[in-house]
Order: sequence, then C-alpha cells, then structure tokens
Amino acid sequence: MVIPGLILVLIYHYGPMAGITIAFQKFIPAKGFFDSTWVGLENFRYVMELPDTWQILWNTVYIAVMKIIAGLIIPITISLLINEVGKELIKRGVQTLIYLPHFLSWVILGGILIDLLSPSEGIVNQMLGYLGIEPIYFLGLDAWFPYTLVVSDVWKEFGFSTIVYLAALTSINPTFYEAAIVDGASRWKQTIYITLPGMMPIIILLTTLSLGNVLNAGFDQVFNLYSPQVYESGDIIDTFVYRIGLVDAQYGVATAVGLFKSVVSFFLITISYYLAYRLANYRIF
Repeated sequence: MVIPGLILVLIYHYGPMAGITIAFQKFIPAKGFFDSTWVGLENFRYVMELPDTWQILWNTVYIAVMKIIAGLIIPITISLLINEVGKELIKRGVQTLIYLPHFLSWVILGGILIDLLSPSEGIVNQMLGYLGIEPIYFLGLDAWFPYTLVVSDVWKEFGFSTIVYLAALTSINPTFYEAAIVDGASRWKQTIYITLPGMMPIIILLTTLSLGNVLNAGFDQVFNLYSPQVYESGDIIDTFVYRIGLVDAQYGVATAVGLFKSVVSFFLITISYYLAYRLANYRIF
C-alpha cells in the first residue's frame, strides 16, 4: 500500500531535484543540463546585488510572520467563543460557515476581494463612505496591501485552524470544570486556569511547527491580488521567482533564489521540529 505513494514522492519530489544544477549554470533550455555554461555562484552573487532583493526578503518575512501570529490568535479566540455556545445547532452552524472559505481557491477569492475592496464601487469603501471616511485603495497602496493580505488570509483559513483547537478542547477532563464550579470560579476564571492550560500543548506544537513557514508568505494569494503598484510592499520570494524565471526567462537566477529559500526553510523546519519535540513532546515517528 505504501509503494505507490513512495513512487509518486520519488518522481515528483526527488526526481526534479536534479534541476538544482541550473542554479549554478547560465541555463539555456535548448542546450539542456549538460551543455549549458557552468557559472558557479555567479547567479547567487547577481541576486544579492539586485537592489530589490533585501526588500523582497523583508516583505516575505514580514507578511509571513504577521500571518503566523494572526493565524494563531484568531483561531484560538474563536474556538474559545464557540466552546461557550450552549446550543449545539448554533455551534455547528457557525463552524460550518467559518470553515467554507477554506475550500475556495485564491483565484476565486481574488476576484471576490477585488470587487469588495474596489475604491469606487466596492462595498467596503461604500460602508466607509457612510462613516465619512475617504475611499481606501486596499490593493493599490503600499501602506495597506500587506495588512490586506494578512486579514484576507486569516479570514480564509481560521475556520480550518479552529477545528484543531476545538478538538483540543474536547480532551480536557470535564471534572476540572465541575471542581472549579464548586469552588465558585467564574467562566472567565475557568477559561484562564483550565481551558487555556489544557490547550497549551497543541498551541505550543502548532506555533513551533509554523516556524518552517517563515519564508512562505503565500504565492497563490499574492499572485492573484498584487500589481506593479504594490511591488515595494507585496513582492515576495515566490512571486519574484515567478517573474524572473518564467516571465524574464532567467532560469539560473530563479533557481538560485529558489534553492536559497529551500536551504533556509530546511534549517527552519529542522529547528521547529526540534522545538516541538522539546516543548510539546511531538515526534514524527
């Protein structure tokens, strides 16, 4: 049963790693791997000398870290609120509604957000106009674009994360709450001293594992929402690789950037799994 999965992994994950050699070549597709000129680390030097490289790296880390933090705080808060709902029908209904956006692709959501956030006809700016606030170009201003990415990403994914935390809540021994009620603890005290400590192992685990995504700011989302107007604040490593590789046909440079990201991500993932083992007793095997 495992063999078909292993074959797919070897073909689609390990097989393409032969293309890493492109990072050290002035690659020309017509010549292939073997006849393209070997340039060593020249592609890496070229990338480091580009004026936008460090800004792109900063954008990637900044947006990814904000997504990680918001993606932890919001689901935890919502799961605590849902847990306090007494009627099971309402609880299940809310869970279903907040979970639905997870199934929509960013191609669909990108079009929806462009319409909703339009500075002229978007419903968001129309509501701001009723409050006396000037229209805001959320997708066209550097000051607003990164935060628009974070908010829309959390809106799409927090329902999925909430399920994990609600599952963690079910593992808390109900006798703790019964004892707390006998001692006169309020709902707030029960949340602070029973619920949150009971959720802490899964919170620590997901927090540490998320460290591996520091360089993943979300290509699908950014690609469908950004434009040249917001390259300064919204261009990330993945979109940069797309433009410089597929659009400008600088395959060696694009591969060098991708390899750099992969190496850094490998170390971050290694650290995150070590911390998960030390702090939450998480083991892969």
